[in-house]
Amino acid sequence: MSNPNLLPPSPSVVRRRTSTRRRAGSNLPPLQDGHYASLHAIRSFLKGRICYDAFPISFRLIILDTKLSVKRALQCLLMNSVVSAPLWNSEKSEFAGMLTVLDIIHLIQYYWRTASYDFAAEDVETLRLEKLREIEIELGVAQPPLLRKHPSSTLYEAAQVLVQTHARRLPLLDYDSETGHEVIVSTLTQYRLLKFIAINCHREIQQLNLPLRRLRIGTYVATPSSNDLPEGQNPYHPIATATLNTTVFNVVHMFSERSISAVPIINEDGIVVNLYETVDVITLVRSGSYQSLDLKISEALKQRSADFPGVVICTASDSLGTLLQLIKKRRVHRLVVVEGEEEERKGGRKGRLMGIITLSDVLRYIMGDLSHERQAQTQTQAATSGTSSESAPSPSIPSAAASPSAPSQP
Repeated sequence: MSNPNLLPPSPSVVRRRTSTRRRAGSNLPPLQDGHYASLHAIRSFLKGRICYDAFPISFRLIILDTKLSVKRALQCLLMNSVVSAPLWNSEKSEFAGMLTVLDIIHLIQYYWRTASYDFAAEDVETLRLEKLREIEIELGVAQPPLLRKHPSSTLYEAAQVLVQTHARRLPLLDYDSETGHEVIVSTLTQYRLLKFIAINCHREIQQLNLPLRRLRIGTYVATPSSNDLPEGQNPYHPIATATLNTTVFNVVHMFSERSISAVPIINEDGIVVNLYETVDVITLVRSGSYQSLDLKISEALKQRSADFPGVVICTASDSLGTLLQLIKKRRVHRLVVVEGEEEERKGGRKGRLMGIITLSDVLRYIMGDLSHERQAQTQTQAATSGTSSESAPSPSIPSAAASPSAPSQP
């Protein structure tokens, strides 16, 4: 016989009292309310997943020894169709940073400034990867930070590092339990992280319907019209641009000075006709022919790799959700924002350069303002390092379930 004390209460006996309290409504319009609520949901999702979860089922990892020559390292990157690789110091048995295409761009600029073609062709045969940082110091360019995270770190923590350091990729390191040495497990790129969000947060992405124009994701032309501009001023400032008659080296200089990876190619009316990337430069010089840098962009594009995916464009009327759906379907690293029908009705020109959006811009927007979290982390570290609990303020860590109208919103 069943014990009556363990049975659920009868609905006729237990009645829930009707509440007379009303839930406070949001001050935001429904579309905007759903947009910010979805951003909160995505951030909560990232806090509940670790870097291991974003790994593909099968992948290969290319690791380069710092004693390897730059020329062989470049060949390795090209043969494996990758644009970066972790570096390993075999003498110290430790992680030594990342080799990226931008490092090669800096090297090209260094040779162009300081050496002849013949010396550059001879020196690159023996120059080792470990010397690249010294060259960057001579050029006065920013040194890449030595970043790392454990694969068991949450994706939210990894995204924080990518946003705060402006890095495009994050090495994931573990430790050998027997030797105690570092072990390079993988790298987490902005693209893989955003694609992971796009695949797993389908419902939330559908709510991200606000236009890019309103969200101001990316970098946009400061002066919408080129009329009445002072002579010599770039009408598309602060975006670096080039034409088909620009030489490759002039674009290489833009890459190195601005630490960017692509430059829109426009015609005399500002219409975007192509995009020149750092990878295109590497394709030119892989044979050691540095004279190719004298070529005009129009000629250099003829030597572009056949697998170039094309220029991905969007308009300011497109939504963030549409952009993430695109990342889900194809490999995208940046989008060129051009004037569309709406701008054309206002006197603009359809297809004219309006802005550029990188994956860094997208991830930064999704993560929101992290300054309050950095302050909370600093306070927590101060409290745990010996600061008395009476004098140290308690850290204020925002909840992932905060209201969409909270001040931490983008």
